Amino acid sequence: MRVKKVQNVYQLAFMPTVFPVNCYLVEEQEGLTLVDCALGFAARDITLAAKTIGKPITQIALTHAHADHVGALDNLKKQFPAAQVSVSEREAKILSGDPGASPEDGGRPVKGGIPKNIQTTPDRLLREGDHVGTLEVVSSPGHSPGSISFFDRRSGVLIAGDAFQTRGGTAVSGTFKPLFPFPAMATWDKRAALDSAKKLTLLQPAYLAVGHGRILDHPVRFMEQAIRDAEQKLNPSRNG
Repeated sequence: MRVKKVQNVYQLAFMPTVFPVNCYLVEEQEGLTLVDCALGFAARDITLAAKTIGKPITQIALTHAHADHVGALDNLKKQFPAAQVSVSEREAKILSGDPGASPEDGGRPVKGGIPKNIQTTPDRLLREGDHVGTLEVVSSPGHSPGSISFFDRRSGVLIAGDAFQTRGGTAVSGTFKPLFPFPAMATWDKRAALDSAKKLTLLQPAYLAVGHGRILDHPVRFMEQAIRDAEQKLNPSRNG
């Protein structure tokens, strides 16, 4: 595991040179908010990172429910039984292992790794504008139908899950990057993902923290270029 600190946010990067999967510990006054839970084997290192910081994990917030973002959830809930688990209402269904489309999905099937045998039940269902500690919930569907991002307006850190990737080049979810194609392959709706990327860019974040790849500082120009790339691929005739 590799650790990088930006402002009050610690990026915990697992397998960074092979299949990078990140989760984040956000330091609050009384405890830590864990955003996403990486893969199952990560529970031990996440627990050790919290102990090193010197605060307990009091909140667990999920950007979405793909298996590589929730794998260690059950073990971490056992380690921190008082931690409140939060996820969007749509992703709670996926977290339960149900891959079926909901009426609001427009018939588009859920893609990506559906978790199996997760026993933890969310304590809180999040909506746009809610807060988890200092983190503001921003609805950002596209990679999955109920994806959300978390924005700290004090520090400018945006934790965007898989709405963007930086591994293999900065890209909007759904844009194929040969060096790391997996987020694109697991994207539920490319046009919704593009709309969410535009929405997140309007926040003008100082830092972009994603599920796969390094943290970007001063990321807006990279986000804007990724949006242009995604638009070109979705509408090649309009742009050519």
